[in-house]
Amino acid sequence: MIAPLCQAPPPQSGFLQGLLSYVDCQAQSIGANGYEALAAPGSTLSLVLTGFLTLFVAFLGYRMLFGQTPTVREGVLALLKIGIVLAFAASWAVYRTLVYDVALRGPAEMAAQIGQPAALPGAGGGLVERLGYTDRALVQLAILGTGDTEAARAQAQQGNVAGSQAAPPPFANFDSFAIGGSRILYLTGAIGALASVRLIAGLLLALGPFFIAFLLFEGTRGLFVGWIRALAAAALGALGTSIVLGVEMALLEPRLAELIALRTAGQPIPGAAIELFVIALVFTLVLLAMLIAAARVALGFRLPESWRSAPAQLAEAVRGDSMRFAGAPREPAMAGADRSRAAQVADAVAASQRRESAAAGGGASGGTAATASDGQPSRRIGAHMPARDAPAANAPVPLGQSYRRRTRGRISASAGRRDRDS
Repeated sequence: MIAPLCQAPPPQSGFLQGLLSYVDCQAQSIGANGYEALAAPGSTLSLVLTGFLTLFVAFLGYRMLFGQTPTVREGVLALLKIGIVLAFAASWAVYRTLVYDVALRGPAEMAAQIGQPAALPGAGGGLVERLGYTDRALVQLAILGTGDTEAARAQAQQGNVAGSQAAPPPFANFDSFAIGGSRILYLTGAIGALASVRLIAGLLLALGPFFIAFLLFEGTRGLFVGWIRALAAAALGALGTSIVLGVEMALLEPRLAELIALRTAGQPIPGAAIELFVIALVFTLVLLAMLIAAARVALGFRLPESWRSAPAQLAEAVRGDSMRFAGAPREPAMAGADRSRAAQVADAVAASQRRESAAAGGGASGGTAATASDGQPSRRIGAHMPARDAPAANAPVPLGQSYRRRTRGRISASAGRRDRDS
């Protein structure tokens, strides 16, 4: 057993001090003993972790089966994720140093470093004890009362100017209600804030190995990120709650000591009940705002882009290889989307130049005429003519040029014999 079992607080320890000590002990016990139970061999977590690791290695082997060997970056990320999961889910020493102590003991250490220079009560330790002293002071003041009775007011109007300037209470017996309400708000704010952040942190720490196993896959990585955010919000909330309670005690302790001294001396304290009620109400709202602010800050946590894009690239590569293996061609839109715009423009210019060169070569060869029937080579029409100015191959023949013009006179056979005889 890592943490001892917690015992119910004895009555003599005080209500607030005993309750907060019991809650803190339970938070530590739940976090430590819950981790030990889940990480034990044969537990549900160990079976889930074994299944996740098997699937992760199988997906890598499936990718390599289709010829997609992981790059150096992808291989390092895969090994890193496996190492993180095994280290945190199977080793209590690593988990306690890097997660458990940071979430449960880190806020108190940071509150001491921040609060001691400001001389806040409980910053150096003993915050729960100082909260108990303030609660007992409120109880003592409620027993003594404010002393603001009708007789005291009549006496104040005769000679006590300060008492005559005090406003009357809103209704009868309001002072008793205000002092009692101040203690209710004080206890609710202190116990509610501290108990919520401590118990939430303890439960999340107990389930930590289960959420860490979700880091392996893209579909479950959001649960791991949410676990980190909630744990960070609990730690920041504990830090902020300690600082706010220290500020509240720095204001209430001297004020309560002064009021109790006045009542012990028999002097009335008119208006003090309203002041205490307002102070307790304001700090209760501040505690609530502090918890909301801590949650908002923790929501800003994001994993690096490389951790999120690597599994998507892996799935895309496996899908593309499957399509090629099945004989389906790649879509041209996807092939063009992977190329940059500069490469696409360069390819378009090169294709245009090839088309112009082919057209120019075809025009020159088509414009060269064969030897005429009379043995004289005919004039080459398009030898020195640009391809765009050469006549088309199937263009109609102009009117009157259907037959080629002869360059020698026509001589009949009888005329030829006559010329030879003479």
